[in-house]
Amino acid sequence: MQLPRTPSFSLAGRRALVAGGSSGIGLGCAVALAEAGAHVMIMARRQEQLTSVVDAIVNSGMSAEAMTGDISDVDAMAELIDGIRPIDVFVNSAGMARHSPATDTTTDDFDAVMDVNLRGAYFASQAVAKAMISDGRHGSIINISSQMAVVGGIDRAVYAASKHAVEGFTKSMAIELGPHRIRVNTICPTFIRTPLTEQTFSRPERVSWIEEKIKLGRVGEIEDIMGAVQFLASDASALITGTALLIDGGWTAD
Repeated sequence: MQLPRTPSFSLAGRRALVAGGSSGIGLGCAVALAEAGAHVMIMARRQEQLTSVVDAIVNSGMSAEAMTGDISDVDAMAELIDGIRPIDVFVNSAGMARHSPATDTTTDDFDAVMDVNLRGAYFASQAVAKAMISDGRHGSIINISSQMAVVGGIDRAVYAASKHAVEGFTKSMAIELGPHRIRVNTICPTFIRTPLTEQTFSRPERVSWIEEKIKLGRVGEIEDIMGAVQFLASDASALITGTALLIDGGWTAD
């Protein structure tokens, strides 16, 4: 009897671009892909921190390089992506949050969040998809979304709107890119301890709200995201596209 074999989680020989990879969830994604054998091209705005991250990865025996860029600069991103082809995996972890009650949202805050979380994510995914099609790569595009793409949250109307929109274009791109064997998915974390969430975790009433919602009784850590990004980048998820992988401790189970 010939038994089925588990598809490989290995990314050996593949090239991965991680936007927003110098800290937080993006850093975890970059390390996870490098651990699986990929050569990881890490893009971020802060050169000093980016260099430190890449040096640490390389010094640990993995393969990585740094590149400075801003996902909200659509033309520059398209040029960067074209210059580092081929790309097999794209993880977009660049994100911005400006939280306030919906009645206090300013147009500046709205535009700043949408420029990064939606406009930047959309056109970076578009540029990567074009490169993959041109190069004949059967790739994986992974957008780091949020549980707020599924539910609402206090003071998070703009952030939730941006992430709901990411889910929409991810599904549509998955349909269009399927014939090219390019998969497009999202990862939707709950509150993860990162520099981006420090302000939230400094407020006891917000911590109580978070702990009440997470059924597993703890907040998320960066390590909780790393296995998921390896999975969606690899052949182990070869039939998964147009879907959202919720890593929310049961928040959205209600």
